[in-house]
Amino acid sequence: MERKTRIATLFLLAAIPMARVNSAGITAINVRTNPAHAPTSTPFITRPKKVDTVYAIEGRWDITVHEPGREVPSWLEVQRSGTRTLVGRFVGGGGSARPISRIGFTNGKLSFSIPPQWEREDKDLSVEGILQGDSLSGTMIVPGGQQYTWVGHRAPALARSSEPVWGAAINLFDGTSLQGWHAMGDNQWQAVSGILRSPRSGSNIVTDRRFTDFKLHIEFRYPAGSNSGVYLRGRYELQIEDAGGTEPLNNQISAVYGFLPPSEQRAKGPGEWQTYDVTLVGRMLTVAFNGKTVICNQEIPGITGGALDSREGEPGPIYLQGDHGPIEFRNIRITPAK
Repeated sequence: MERKTRIATLFLLAAIPMARVNSAGITAINVRTNPAHAPTSTPFITRPKKVDTVYAIEGRWDITVHEPGREVPSWLEVQRSGTRTLVGRFVGGGGSARPISRIGFTNGKLSFSIPPQWEREDKDLSVEGILQGDSLSGTMIVPGGQQYTWVGHRAPALARSSEPVWGAAINLFDGTSLQGWHAMGDNQWQAVSGILRSPRSGSNIVTDRRFTDFKLHIEFRYPAGSNSGVYLRGRYELQIEDAGGTEPLNNQISAVYGFLPPSEQRAKGPGEWQTYDVTLVGRMLTVAFNGKTVICNQEIPGITGGALDSREGEPGPIYLQGDHGPIEFRNIRITPAK
């Protein structure tokens, strides 16, 4: 009798469902049965996994804002902070990358707001959009109260599968004329004794030719208190500014404006000729400032304020900022990749 009871108890234990939690946090029930009577289908009863659409919005987006009579290039980055919160960065038509403390994303709809940066008004910039495949579209209300439409597409990785093969160096400035360049408005630029100079604030100036990957050598000189920049592919500003101070910040001289600070401050100061030696391959940038490498093979996340466009997958020109004060350049040479 005792032996029969023990056998019956073991049979009952073997038939009790065993519950466990899998790696996705989903409860599964494993019904243990006699192998001879095991079902042909899986012995696990699992609740279906919920689709997490937040992954669809993560990443970088090249944006075009449609204002009356012009298109304004912008940029958005979305990433997770922890498991529930989305944060990011935004670049508008001017200024630097701004942090976004929280991005809402529900049922394919995106929303966020950020305080003003250089705008004179006190209201926030408010953005709403809808995700459709690999495209975003929506509206934004700027601090001045105007509402504009915008569209966005996923930014390209710009990854290169091999090392570049460099071609022959090209002099972008012949020292005597503005041949190969055009001003983006009324022209104040002059070619004087081997120097390309803007004696006052005015228009920016752009090369006629466009480039993809390249090495660039450029020398510049600014007076006290002035500001300029060298835009690589017309989209990424390498800052020039008489800012003073010794801290290597991401919005001062030799920084990629708002993104990449130099490793150290190498500025000589106003009235001195200074040099940038730049290598740009895809998104990867190396900058030597006055002979010292201050940015070493760092990724440029996206366009900076003042970019000509947000079409990062296309070649672009070299453009020199002339709307922030007097500036002079000389010995401008580029070596494109073949």
